[in-house]
Amino acid sequence: MTKAFIFPGQGAQSIGMGKALAEAYPAAKAVFDEVDEALGEKLSALVWEGDIEKLTLTENAQPALMATSLAAMAALSAEGVMVEDAAYVAGHSLGEYSALCAAGALTLSDTARLLRLRGKAMQAATPVGVGAMAAILGLDFAAVQAVAAEAAQGEVCTAANDNDPGQVVISGHKAAVERAAVLAKTAGAKRAVMLPVSAPFHCSLMQPAAEAMAEALSHVDIETPKVPLVANVTADVVRSPMLIRNLLVEQVTGSVRWRESVLFMAAQGVDEMIEVGAGKALSGMVRRIDRSIMVGNVGDPDSLAKFLAG
Repeated sequence: MTKAFIFPGQGAQSIGMGKALAEAYPAAKAVFDEVDEALGEKLSALVWEGDIEKLTLTENAQPALMATSLAAMAALSAEGVMVEDAAYVAGHSLGEYSALCAAGALTLSDTARLLRLRGKAMQAATPVGVGAMAAILGLDFAAVQAVAAEAAQGEVCTAANDNDPGQVVISGHKAAVERAAVLAKTAGAKRAVMLPVSAPFHCSLMQPAAEAMAEALSHVDIETPKVPLVANVTADVVRSPMLIRNLLVEQVTGSVRWRESVLFMAAQGVDEMIEVGAGKALSGMVRRIDRSIMVGNVGDPDSLAKFLAG
């Protein structure tokens, strides 16, 4: 089997995630300890026994989901499964940072601090209530792009996440996104669901956050990843640290080309994808994109044991 490790994005968070791994594997606990130290607070306490509304705040969810993914990767490594065993790594939005950290391109401490900043900057980019996101179910990417363009009417409305053949997320000004949701149904969408997010991610309204990330990333060392990254913005391989830096900035306002990323890896011979971290959202997307790809997830000791058993 030719495998890829894939890393989830925002929305997968839950209270208690990663706790059982940290209790079972010292290397997994060390990940949470280092993230706590890097942030100067006990993020692990919030993740394991805190309040879900506080955890869901973008500035907390992003480093917390990354810590959970890297803890799962540490547990895999403790069992002899290394990141270098994969042909590629990829992550959905903030998951791209998890992928880069797992592949050794970013240090864990730098990744935690970058994601805390990214979360704050994305939240601050637009006042609450100005922007919105919606999932359009049952239309392909091109159809949703057309709907978004028609709904914009001088405001921002773009296809933000191309998740799988039947799920595209739009982002932009609230009124424009609401118009697009109505138009999408007229165009044949099964459903249009407004998402419970605090900001309109992956559209031009995030430009202030992109500028904040450009500044922050200019001060961070990025190494060549041990395993090639398939980037959100290009749905193609990137190895160059300079290009990785540029794409992480572009990613803040750019579309997440997840469907194309999975198809690219499949075309290169990948026939197994392991979702590393919280939830199974990406596993579901991969199944809908290409049913021939074997999917698995590692987010707790039970799922790790199941993966190791093959």
